[in-house]
Amino acid sequence: MMFLFALLFIYAIIPYILSTWFSTGVYRKGKKNGEIALTFDDGPDPNYTPELLDLLRREGVKATFFLVGERAERYPELVLRIHREGHCIGIHNYVHHCNWLMAPWKNARALEHSARIIEKITGEKPAYYRPPWGMIQLFDFFLHRQFKMVLWSRMFRDWRKKGGSEKISQGLPTRVKSGDVILLHDCGVTWGADEDAPHYTIKGLRHAIPQLKKRGFRFVRIDEMFNTEPSSAEMGRIRKDRELIHE
Repeated sequence: MMFLFALLFIYAIIPYILSTWFSTGVYRKGKKNGEIALTFDDGPDPNYTPELLDLLRREGVKATFFLVGERAERYPELVLRIHREGHCIGIHNYVHHCNWLMAPWKNARALEHSARIIEKITGEKPAYYRPPWGMIQLFDFFLHRQFKMVLWSRMFRDWRKKGGSEKISQGLPTRVKSGDVILLHDCGVTWGADEDAPHYTIKGLRHAIPQLKKRGFRFVRIDEMFNTEPSSAEMGRIRKDRELIHE
């Protein structure tokens, strides 16, 4: 029993502590004053992702979506829309399973499969990876070096509908600080979530985004926040966005 506990401690608990408490091997918080990043997990979802994208487009906000590979495969038109509207796409694994319960090689294959699915749809291979529930295990630090792991610095438990839209509409404007990577969800069909929870998230964002703008915050993608090198296609899209802004 002690041997199994020691193995679990080394395999899962130590990596979780290192990544969550000390940001070892992961991106969790930006450093530039006034920048924040909205990130959305578990999608795409045919009901809520289009509604969210409509809102982001109206507000001129760019975000980052960590997609479940199986859902990206099922809804390629939504993946393409996310990409075409200038948002950053990352991987949330092929299915929403805990890494602690998956063999390292199986997890590696699932990530590569998810990356191929998204690349086939968008023409670009994702560079970012967020483990479901942020549960990082030992081999994540070594087997997935082609992906940059991203966690978060602020969350609002929006996978549950308890608290309604107010925890977003009131919580974001009052609690968010410069550099925050904000964890949100545009799909509610994963284990432990309420299926209609994204409705309240989107409703809350309609109020929160204008309030955050009034506070002077700029919404950026993960690759912009952490100064990672964008692809040539992304650079072209960023230049186009800037030209439209200055017209």
